[in-house]
Amino acid sequence: MQHRFNAKFENESLYQPGIYNGFQFPKTPVITNKLTDTIQLYQWGLIPFWAKEESIRQYTLNARIETIHEKPSFRNVVQNRCLILADGFYEWQWLDPKGKFKQKYELTLPDNEPFAFAGLYSEWLDKSTGELRNTYTILTTAANELMSKIHNTKKRMPVILSADHEQQWLHGQELKMQNNRLTATKG
Repeated sequence: MQHRFNAKFENESLYQPGIYNGFQFPKTPVITNKLTDTIQLYQWGLIPFWAKEESIRQYTLNARIETIHEKPSFRNVVQNRCLILADGFYEWQWLDPKGKFKQKYELTLPDNEPFAFAGLYSEWLDKSTGELRNTYTILTTAANELMSKIHNTKKRMPVILSADHEQQWLHGQELKMQNNRLTATKG
């Protein structure tokens, strides 16, 4: 991962690769626009700086890229960009209208190459403990043809950045979907 992203772990001994469940709010590797050469561990589930307590994070695992400038949880951190590092992710396909029966799909790049999701991060001070927590959300967009068949209820998918768009994302360029591909536009 360090070689692929040209960054060093802040504390590699704390990194435990694995399969993460967002609702367990794990710490996973990210690169922020503050420290573009450092891989840090941030907690999945963005907690806005203004939140009184952490329960909001169950609703902020993901953020629709189309509405981040409008939603109170995200509009104050749209400039806090990050890359969420991964080598795959899971999506569930509903096999019946109510979702009682589901099929899990693992999605990877060829040869399980590492990649980055586009994300936003926040620093939140837990007033009860005094702990400063770094948290993030993964941006989502309308599903492409393949993902529409798999994520067949909400028809959404995470924004996966190509290697040539990662630095553009970190440095503030707006990225838009065009023909199921991300393109950079001057912001």
